[in-house]
Amino acid sequence: MGDVPSLDHAVDNLLHAPVSRLRREFEGLDFHLGHLPWARRVSEGDRDARRELAEAVRACHRLTVEPYWHRGRAELIALSARCANLMLGGGIDLLLRSVCAPLVRWRPPVLEAPYPRRVEVRLQGRGLIITPTVFSKHPVSLLWDPLDTAQPPRLTVPALRRPLTGTEPAEADGAAVRNLESLLGRTRAAALHVTAEGCTTSEMARRLNVTAAAASQHATVLRNTDLITTSRRGGSVLHLITPLGLALLRTGALTEP
Repeated sequence: MGDVPSLDHAVDNLLHAPVSRLRREFEGLDFHLGHLPWARRVSEGDRDARRELAEAVRACHRLTVEPYWHRGRAELIALSARCANLMLGGGIDLLLRSVCAPLVRWRPPVLEAPYPRRVEVRLQGRGLIITPTVFSKHPVSLLWDPLDTAQPPRLTVPALRRPLTGTEPAEADGAAVRNLESLLGRTRAAALHVTAEGCTTSEMARRLNVTAAAASQHATVLRNTDLITTSRRGGSVLHLITPLGLALLRTGALTEP
């Protein structure tokens, strides 16, 4: 479903994926005998079977990801800030030496990581994407497609320092929520809360039950005060909370260090 800003985008990619891609993805999967006819229909592009899969993806996300995503997002933002500080302090060399040591070892010009078998992946100018994860059961994984030499490999590393719980930041401290609403106003505080998950302007408007123009205005104020960032993804924009915004969301007030 690709590297996308929201579940809606992911499901849309699934529904419009080329049949050739579906066949390739399904070739490496083992299905229970009773599920083979359905899997074959999906891999052949059957519209109803695709819709069934899309609904299953939404249900899985609702049960296994959504309750934990606020905390997971907060951990990812914190890790992003730490990596930025490492880059500022010692450049890419310090960053690579600090990525999930000792499982990952930086021995210039080679980055060594655990893998089921001995294999050498040459980047050949493609670069390497380091992807923090919050749900992977493996401490470190190297994801790469030997048949696709255009896409850079991904090295996944854990982002968590403690287990996730289903409690959202705003649920943990009612006083912090009230402080935040007093500071920003109820609707704008809710807008900041929504960006903890990452959202488009239309998604923000829907969740706040306001017009798209009003959501855009709230996003502009939050962006101008460095509480969120906004970037373009395809035909829409993605709003993400910043470390400063996350600190405000957690405490309900900005404090001096």
